[in-house]
Amino acid sequence: MQLLSDATTVALSPDVCARQLMETVPMVMQYIRRQMRNLRMHDLSVPQLRTLYFVSLNERPSLSDVAEFIGLSLPSMSRLVDGLVKKSLLTRTSCPNDRRHIRLGITELGQTALDASWKGTHTRLAEEVATLNQGDRTTIIAAMETLRGLFGPDAHNASP
Repeated sequence: MQLLSDATTVALSPDVCARQLMETVPMVMQYIRRQMRNLRMHDLSVPQLRTLYFVSLNERPSLSDVAEFIGLSLPSMSRLVDGLVKKSLLTRTSCPNDRRHIRLGITELGQTALDASWKGTHTRLAEEVATLNQGDRTTIIAAMETLRGLFGPDAHNASP
């Protein structure tokens, strides 16, 4: 890993930075998905695990909220949620004011399945980054904080 002190020798244009992000982030996500698949319970797909994750972090999100996060159309998201409800991993309730508006909740069984995959993947990632020196880990944490601020839910960037 290139240290920040060495970064001045490399052209740090926005294009170079964007290229590095586009080449590296998919590799990291592929590694995470592979780990999650290896540790999943109930034969859950990665999109199903991501759905459980989103629902666990958000109080009674709507089907639309989850579909936007996962990147699926509403009909596809509805089918995915149907499967999770049938496995007793999610609950689905209609809003009292508008029965067309669906709210989702995670069940205890769903949280257990999510925790097994999440904690196992976290442990595996920790093992990988343990091979890095303290300076490299500090650099990664700083980069993740910067990216979270730039792309996170509170960022004010307009989507294309």
